[in-house]
Amino acid sequence: MKVIIRSLVGFLVFVTDVLYRDRPYQRFYVLETVARVPYFAYLSVLHLYETFGWWRKSDWLKVHFAETWNELHHLLIMESLGGDRYWVDRFLAQHLAIAYYWIVVPLYMLLPKYAYYMMELIEQHAYHTYDTYLNTHEETLKMQPAPQIAINYYRDGDLYMFDEVQTNGQNEFRRPKIDTLYDVFINVRDDECEHVKTMIACQHPEAQLTFKSPHNDVSLPTLSV
Repeated sequence: MKVIIRSLVGFLVFVTDVLYRDRPYQRFYVLETVARVPYFAYLSVLHLYETFGWWRKSDWLKVHFAETWNELHHLLIMESLGGDRYWVDRFLAQHLAIAYYWIVVPLYMLLPKYAYYMMELIEQHAYHTYDTYLNTHEETLKMQPAPQIAINYYRDGDLYMFDEVQTNGQNEFRRPKIDTLYDVFINVRDDECEHVKTMIACQHPEAQLTFKSPHNDVSLPTLSV
């Protein structure tokens, strides 16, 4: 199963690499539109289980919702940079998202570990994509101001939801510097790393018993990517 998932993710990465080779903000817009979908799928299935009385684990619901909230703000940042300017990019992103949702829902119902593994790979790809972009365009990004939506999310707003996606295992939450566009992309990249850690934690055999919200007394295990 992991071979199939790696092949599928590899194909999707190849397609986006070809289509968006020289259009980074449009690529990030598509990436962030699709990246929200698995968390919607997880929440849909978990709420269904809760309705039937099969599952009641508020920590999972809270963390996955915080992940959708985090990805939403990544998407809003990319929209503020013009990533959604063209109809064709919006069309592609939205239809990929619909298709992806209906892939993840049955996979999560039947094989939740592999649904988390698929998202781990996608978030790893997102991390490396942003990291490469930062290394390539550092000077240019440092000369541009941070979008207001990024300032509101990372610095001036209610940081509870931002804290909820951090899985450092030390109850010490990140407080980002947000002065330039470079700072924004640093934090988007680091968010993707936190998503990877959470996806890894959710795959542990004992995860249903030990998985905890970062705001609870017992934190997620410290993991490295």
